[in-house]
Amino acid sequence: MAQMVNRQWRLVRRPDGLTTSSDFEWKEVPIPRPGPGEALVQNRLLSLDPTNRIWMWPRDSYMPAQQLGEVMRGICVGTVVESNNPALRVGTPVYGFFGWQDYAIVGSTDLVVPLPDDPSIPLTVHLGLFGHIGMTAYFGLLDVAKPRPGETLVVSGAAGAVGSLVGQIGKIVGCRVIGVAGSDEKCEWLTQELGFDGAINYRTDRPLVDALAQHCPHGIDVYFENVGGEALEAVLDLLNVRARIAVCGMISGYNNADERGHFNVVGPRNLVQLVIKRVRMEGFLCLDYLDRAAEAIQVLAKWHQEGRLKYRVHEIDGLKGAPEAMNMLFDGRNLGKLIVRM
Repeated sequence: MAQMVNRQWRLVRRPDGLTTSSDFEWKEVPIPRPGPGEALVQNRLLSLDPTNRIWMWPRDSYMPAQQLGEVMRGICVGTVVESNNPALRVGTPVYGFFGWQDYAIVGSTDLVVPLPDDPSIPLTVHLGLFGHIGMTAYFGLLDVAKPRPGETLVVSGAAGAVGSLVGQIGKIVGCRVIGVAGSDEKCEWLTQELGFDGAINYRTDRPLVDALAQHCPHGIDVYFENVGGEALEAVLDLLNVRARIAVCGMISGYNNADERGHFNVVGPRNLVQLVIKRVRMEGFLCLDYLDRAAEAIQVLAKWHQEGRLKYRVHEIDGLKGAPEAMNMLFDGRNLGKLIVRM
């Protein structure tokens, strides 16, 4: 290890709105050494995800709230560089919650997923196509929403890491797919490169409900929800009987939540459509499917090798830029899976 210190970002203040560098503290501390049964991981790639903002809330969510003064939680791909654990040999690539830092100690009770030690497989694939992103898209659409051939699928946040995979999987299983994204460039990528049947720029194609109605003349059968707020309200008015909504996230409210996790944004006024159209709306987490991860990876890899499933990563160079880069997820500057290369 040529590097002599472990650089870290620690959360020191609950953000008010978008994160700023002053919400974090940059620390340089000695590199830790693994104890009995432990291993030292050097992080190579850090995943930046909208859920990072949920972890910063003052209350617990699906995981305990991020504690102030501690290394910011984050999903990483790294390499084992020292080990006292026979299951984690030196040189093994691994995936897990290693945090916003260069080095992390992992023990037998931590979630550590060994990865194939194959130089021909780029490490970015484990964040852009496999891992939590691929599992969320695969199980959220196929297990929760259960699309059928010929149905109309609408995906919000469609140019994001998860949404772009969801739309392509929808096409693979025979759906007509409409994506909602935040720029003409993203809409062109969805239709010209990923094969979506149509795309809507929610910033310019207004009102959104009219744009959706134009693209979905026979209504909406399946909605993959990443955004919430106005997008959800617009979709609710166009749902067909027995439609399904898979709720992956509601990113429009993450920066406006109070201490109880309540969004300070107007919610949909037409939830009665769930009753009128007998709609099933279900939230889910990829953590619900950890025991089936191998299934998803096998199928996603096959589709990718066949050229039917593409992914794109947007890399940020250096850990220093992580706090500001995270805001790209909320203002739409990222093009694909947002990753920090350490």
